[in-house]
Amino acid sequence: MTCLRWVNLVFAIVAALPPLAHVLELPNKMALSDTLWLAVQQQLYRGWGPFIGGPAEIGALATSLALLVLRRGDARSRWLTLIAAIAYVAMIATFFVLNAPVNEAVRTWTPASLPSDWPAYRVRWEVGHAIAALLSVIGLAALIRARIVEAVNAG
Repeated sequence: MTCLRWVNLVFAIVAALPPLAHVLELPNKMALSDTLWLAVQQQLYRGWGPFIGGPAEIGALATSLALLVLRRGDARSRWLTLIAAIAYVAMIATFFVLNAPVNEAVRTWTPASLPSDWPAYRVRWEVGHAIAALLSVIGLAALIRARIVEAVNAG
């Protein structure tokens, strides 16, 4: 259980980092010109999702579900772990609803083929990451609180 708790917290922290970084970048990215924004989207973020964000979110969800089973005897830590698991499910769903369609569209654009409604895609992408950031903080906070509850109950 101790090892699972640590692995879970590592996944939760790593899952929070990319969306929080996107939120911190948001003001500057909203000021980029169309072609510069496109270049950033196509070059800077390549590999983040498949190699860092996605696996961390899935890992946080999987380990939260495992902890949920192991914490079934303690109502308070069980509910906090359930909140975390729901946050990770919602985080993954947010990606598929808001971010993945934008990523797919942007992948095929060139500066010459950039559609006139590209700012709407930018807003959708940024909103998706802002929601993911909020959900990741909720998940991480719930897991930390559940661990504190367990420590207090044990001590």
